[in-house]
Amino acid sequence: MTDVLAGSRAVLEQSWRRSDGFCPPNTRVYPHQWLWDSCFHAIAWNALGDERALVELTSCFDSQLRNGFVPHMRYLFPNSDRGPSQTRSSYLQPPIYAHAAAMIARSGRVVPEPLIDRIEAALEWLWRERRHESGLLYIVHPWESGADDSPRWDSWVGLADYDRGRFREYDAHLREQTQFDEDAIAVWSAEFVAAPAAFNAFAAHAALELAELRSGGAWAARAADLAAAMDNLLWDDGDALWRDQAIVGGGPSVAIPTLDGVFGALVTADADRASRALSQLGDPERFATPYGLAYLPPSEPAFDPDAYWRGPAWPQLNYLAYVATERHGDLALSAEIARISKAGALASEFAEFWNPLTGAGRGAIPQGWGALAAVYR
Repeated sequence: MTDVLAGSRAVLEQSWRRSDGFCPPNTRVYPHQWLWDSCFHAIAWNALGDERALVELTSCFDSQLRNGFVPHMRYLFPNSDRGPSQTRSSYLQPPIYAHAAAMIARSGRVVPEPLIDRIEAALEWLWRERRHESGLLYIVHPWESGADDSPRWDSWVGLADYDRGRFREYDAHLREQTQFDEDAIAVWSAEFVAAPAAFNAFAAHAALELAELRSGGAWAARAADLAAAMDNLLWDDGDALWRDQAIVGGGPSVAIPTLDGVFGALVTADADRASRALSQLGDPERFATPYGLAYLPPSEPAFDPDAYWRGPAWPQLNYLAYVATERHGDLALSAEIARISKAGALASEFAEFWNPLTGAGRGAIPQGWGALAAVYR
């Protein structure tokens, strides 16, 4: 455990920007601030007993607009790749900030009311501006899911076989198809609109966490409504997973089983569905591997243990799966996820993601969210 804690601290320390109050995920590969990365950094800082947990979480809102929108990137130097603004992206990312705040509060630290207000404003914007008539929340670019090249997007890209270069071309093409409002916020797309299972689960979970921070209120009801919509519209009884829903574009790839499909267990009121989904985290024929949870089952045709979002283990998803198992009281499974997640973090040298069969690091090495290994006891 000492190696895990020391390694986790070193990963964060080496990229900490005191003047800006956050850690770039990797100073060479990812020099800007990414929203959900910083939320996971805050969770890791908190597990290490470091006061920078609140500092980094608060920094996530330095680029929040007055209407509540929080961009998925804050630039440290001018950038135009992700929308018209030169200082921030025009897209969002999974709202992990409420969970990060709740974790800090549970550790005994006081989360300032102004920060909770900003979290609530961000979720209000999401429910107001990105709620589909079906009751689900939607995204307008794969970037917004956090899982950029997931095989669930293959029907949109039109690929029979994975090609990272084609995905990058498609990302740029979708940027051209995005509709932006007067505040340079992405609001719709002519070609890509989806209601992902994982994004909706993370949002409903954020609403539950905010309800706890606010001691109840309307957010618990909003969480329950969104979870019910997921159960009604996204549950796939054959795979025992929640699946994505295509709204504009898309096709059969939304049903490819990925780890994303498990996260409805964070919020569902259906204990049987949660149990059936979570049991796959301990099944070597599904997601369980020696070095964490594979993003795709190895039996899937698209599985590639080394390719970006095609099968590697991801520390932030391992962590959220761990949270889901703890919610349902499966302590043996949560302990096993902790064990293999720590093994993957150490073997990969706290990489962005890693081969789940060998532990070989892939992507940026190290990457800040690798420090989530410090959470596991």
